[in-house]
Amino acid sequence: MRILWVKGGRLLPVDTGGKLRSYNLLRVLAARHETTLLTYYDGGRDEAYERQMAETFPGCLTLHTGYRTDTAARSAIHYARRLASPAPYSVTKFTVPAVRSQIDQWMAERRFDVAVCDFLSASLNFPRTPSIPCVLFQHNVESALWRRQATFERDRMKRLVFAIEAAKMARYEPSTVARFERIIAVSESDRALMTAMTAPDRIAVVPTGVDLATFRAARVPTGDEPPAVLFLGSMDWEANIDGAEWFCAEVWPRVLSAVPDARFRIVGRNPHARVARLACASVEVTGTVPSVVDYLRDAAVFVVPLRIGGGTRLKIFEGMAMGKAVVSTTVGAEGLDVTHGRDIVLADDATTFADAIVRFLQDRIARRRFGDAAIALAERFDWSAVGEQFAAVLEDTVRASAAPVPRPLRSA
Repeated sequence: MRILWVKGGRLLPVDTGGKLRSYNLLRVLAARHETTLLTYYDGGRDEAYERQMAETFPGCLTLHTGYRTDTAARSAIHYARRLASPAPYSVTKFTVPAVRSQIDQWMAERRFDVAVCDFLSASLNFPRTPSIPCVLFQHNVESALWRRQATFERDRMKRLVFAIEAAKMARYEPSTVARFERIIAVSESDRALMTAMTAPDRIAVVPTGVDLATFRAARVPTGDEPPAVLFLGSMDWEANIDGAEWFCAEVWPRVLSAVPDARFRIVGRNPHARVARLACASVEVTGTVPSVVDYLRDAAVFVVPLRIGGGTRLKIFEGMAMGKAVVSTTVGAEGLDVTHGRDIVLADDATTFADAIVRFLQDRIARRRFGDAAIALAERFDWSAVGEQFAAVLEDTVRASAAPVPRPLRSA
């Protein structure tokens, strides 16, 4: 199978959930199929990055867009110039003439059997009448994500911008989902939301995965960890910023009152100023770290205090693969095949969330029981198996596209 994969934005380093998913699926597909990655990035020209991409994904074409949004002023100007567009900014920002031309050329040459649009953001680069089947890989239901962000944003100006973008996305996403031949969702809950946008049989679900080999090798016996609580994720993403603030304001004081020597670590790249301000004697904000494995190893409890989000939380499976007891909001674990009370504790209010953490910090038997159940769940989702499922959807799409269309019978 000859696969074209189109992704906007940098793929390396692999430091976000979306990048992790794309990177691991691409590696599996490239090992078994002729896979070409077309990716593009903004900012200054980075030849070292382009060489790294070519080494990681042989045959990859990495384009430099030429525009820059690396300062607040440039971002504001870039946004203002696209404000009149009916498409959301998260889509127009990644719509690039050179990318559109390259895709058009390759499709005219029929170089590929199937094309994958990775995230909705790259969708306007695809022709409306493609010559090959095109699959939209939906890591999130974007309209739901933007609606939640608009609901929880506290800054009035940002809330207005999010509301505008949510309204645009509510119009754009359904029409775009309907025009792709096949949609791949990452969870049954996302699939259910998208059934209002297109026929259910056009939506396939490929679950999220985890690099089991890495986390198996790093496991340590449960029981002797310090009373450390870990929140892991990109700390420049609004959902994680909101979650960290809510946790530190509402949950953490309750935990400290019961376990005074507990420590909370917020681990993730580019911590926003709102996250950096949370650092104190009992809260550590690490910023970017070389590897999350050491932090996972030292944690007694893994938390996901999200109130905003979509898709699935890859970091939960990483914590589970390490055998950690996990406490999450319902939104934080949305889309994962978890079971409350067996391999995870779900809590949506501060008191219940804190009580679950305290229980795990004080009861090593409960911590071990949930950790063992978490390992058993994660073991089902190695990236190699998940990648095979993704490839099967693409192959089915190619077969369905090649099948002759039945001609209506003539009446006698």
